[in-house]
Amino acid sequence: MTFVPALQFDVQEAGISAAAAIVDLAETVTPGEHSPTTLTIGVDRAGVLPAIGAAEFDLLLTVAGAAPRDWVSVAPTELDATLARLCTLTQAYGLPAAVLAQVLRTGRDLAVPDALLLESFAYSTLLGGQSFREWLARRGPRAAAPPGPRVRGLRDGEVLTITLAHPARRNALDACMRDELVEQLVLASDDPTRPSVQLRAEGPDFSAGGDLAEFGGAIDPVTAHAIRTLRAPARLIHALGARIRAYLHGACVGAGIEIPAAAGHVVAAPGTRFWLPELAMGLMPGAGGTVTIARRIGRRRMLYWALTGERIDARRAVEWGLVDEVRSDA
Repeated sequence: MTFVPALQFDVQEAGISAAAAIVDLAETVTPGEHSPTTLTIGVDRAGVLPAIGAAEFDLLLTVAGAAPRDWVSVAPTELDATLARLCTLTQAYGLPAAVLAQVLRTGRDLAVPDALLLESFAYSTLLGGQSFREWLARRGPRAAAPPGPRVRGLRDGEVLTITLAHPARRNALDACMRDELVEQLVLASDDPTRPSVQLRAEGPDFSAGGDLAEFGGAIDPVTAHAIRTLRAPARLIHALGARIRAYLHGACVGAGIEIPAAAGHVVAAPGTRFWLPELAMGLMPGAGGTVTIARRIGRRRMLYWALTGERIDARRAVEWGLVDEVRSDA
């Protein structure tokens, strides 16, 4: 068994660092003992996709093309550069990356409501972290959106269409939009006629994610956790199951993909783009993504995506299982 620690676990004056350990799957499929803040990367250089069972790998890279769920395919000539980049990113993002890996590991076998609770606890913790405070200082103040309606519900026969209707702000999810969306989803859930539900959005983008003007505005992490769990669109969408379809287009950023990924069926227009920016902000996906996205594409593939911050297109999204189909009329 050969371990190649890319970054050594260390306790520094500024706090505890995160690390990445690379395990060659040609020699072992069982990772050794690591600190909870170490991400373990399994590497399949032969492209044989060995069975790993319940081994605690946080990432799985292979040179095999079109790798199955949870693996990430990398061209043989790019493998070492990809590993180096992942190690650099792990060090740069530090504890938020380690916390994300911990949540993905721990939440994989939990029921959806419990996994969402776990995510909220972790996200609320990161709101009080140094990395997030530093990002807020770099970003500077942002002007809040003016008051006004954000979400529209329209019933037509047996179909309820819920539309994010704040295109001037690229349908960024602020507290007002979240509360209006929850209200519509509760109405759909409580309706005894059980209508089918469509989730759509106005304007060129489905959603730019959380409204940055509100980031850092939480009264305290405990209150933030309470609000997040009591008003969770992803939980309500998941509960609707096959009754709800999400139709995506344009940019779907952060919460803009985490929430619709909970739908029973997700349709994307050909030009749709997706990315997860939270680690660069000192945070982690906190609108349900560690559950909704991870259970669509696999927790390891999701960690890779969150670490790299790559923008994936509709073709890659359907290959990964992030969306169910790509249609020009979405």
